[in-house]
Amino acid sequence: MKPVSGIGLAAHNQRTGITLAAIGMFVLSFDALLVRLADVASWDIVFWRGWLVCLALMAYLLVAGRLDQFRQLRQFWLAVLLIASLYALGSSLFVFSVKLTKVANTVLILSCTPFCAAIFSWFLLGERIRQRTLIAMIAATAGIGVVFAGAAGFGDGINDVIGSFLALLIAINTGLTLTLLRKFAGLPLIPVLAVSGAIAGAVALPFASPFSLSGESMGWLMVMGLVQIPIAWICALSATRYIPAPEVSLFLLIETVLGPVWVWLVLAEAIPPLTLLGGVFILGAVSVNAWLGLRETLQVRPV
Repeated sequence: MKPVSGIGLAAHNQRTGITLAAIGMFVLSFDALLVRLADVASWDIVFWRGWLVCLALMAYLLVAGRLDQFRQLRQFWLAVLLIASLYALGSSLFVFSVKLTKVANTVLILSCTPFCAAIFSWFLLGERIRQRTLIAMIAATAGIGVVFAGAAGFGDGINDVIGSFLALLIAINTGLTLTLLRKFAGLPLIPVLAVSGAIAGAVALPFASPFSLSGESMGWLMVMGLVQIPIAWICALSATRYIPAPEVSLFLLIETVLGPVWVWLVLAEAIPPLTLLGGVFILGAVSVNAWLGLRETLQVRPV
């Protein structure tokens, strides 16, 4: 077998990373649709989603021979508990947001997560916020304002506003979570995500009626918890081994664009006009900022 040259290995890693990121975000884009198709109370979804994801990730670690990664969590157990709890909170709030407002509102506001992460990185890690990011944050904030205006003026009124506000909380929560993961970069992520699923399921238990669901609803929940979310997370996390984080973040736009499309195709949920207008601001800000960040990364990457 011929040895792989440095350039050849770099090209192979690039292709692998792009493929994994694209698959992960494509699979993740069905998340909101599956929440809607389950058609049960939010707490029931949170319960089954949490425990099924935990079960699936534990099975993956067992098959991959990586259960020993849980030992690595002991040294930073307090950080693990905090990060897993934040993941559980974000995952749970996503369910409530999608149940209350238009899917387009939720995923568009969620796409602002990198800007929230930039603020927390400045505050907790002392990293400077670049001028291009500040400009993008202003544009995205304007877009969020337009989305909220649409939520207040169209659809279910207060429910749309609450659902959109929850999406904003998720973006803030996820930005903090990503910053803490950078601070504790040595933590194995899949065990942390498995713990987060258990936390979400345990918290939801007092408010849920998980054993009164129909077979059809349980079927959609099993697709979500055992297949869709684990595949999406494993692929997205694996992609970061091969390509830079700014490049992976570009693929987040797949979920932002396709999530509302699947709901529209299957459930005929229209996208409000002001959400489309706000989306132009948000997606433009996110994509341009991510592309500029990727270009900077590629310029300094060694060949």
